[in-house]
Amino acid sequence: MTEYLHLMDLSHLPRFGVKGPAAVAWLQSQGISVPDRPNSWKPLSDGGLVARLGLNEFLLEGSAIAPQLAQACQPPPPRVYPVLRQDRAICLRGRAVQELLRQTCNVNFRALDLNTHPVILTTLIGVSVTVIPGEQAGLPFYRIWCDGTFGTYFWSTLAEITAELGGRSDRTTQSP
Repeated sequence: MTEYLHLMDLSHLPRFGVKGPAAVAWLQSQGISVPDRPNSWKPLSDGGLVARLGLNEFLLEGSAIAPQLAQACQPPPPRVYPVLRQDRAICLRGRAVQELLRQTCNVNFRALDLNTHPVILTTLIGVSVTVIPGEQAGLPFYRIWCDGTFGTYFWSTLAEITAELGGRSDRTTQSP
């Protein structure tokens, strides 16, 4: 069943956001290798990721480094601004993910080159989201974040659609 369609809540993962004209230099001074271009991401050595959301805005998640960066950014250096991240974070994976996405989003994720590590800013069930598409164990795999104020609606609606498609959803405390 997990291979068919699985919705997981990953909101518990540590997360840190930063932006500003000196954000790239500051992250690099903290040992973070940032993506070269906007709307792309890189894996971190300990299993987390860093996503470049614009020229000077970044999201880091799922890594022990996120809390360390939050601490190192107090007080923030000049021209570096911490971004409070209270996202609802989810993961969708399985063979039926494309069917769910066709019902809820207008982006053709299949047309993307996953080797470029794209970050997509779009809407899903009417909610603005950040999406990282990928593959895990040969199955489609999507990391998705939305504003936490939409979290309950976002989760319950996707859980309902997932169930209608024959998949399962659960809240987990483990990394995907």
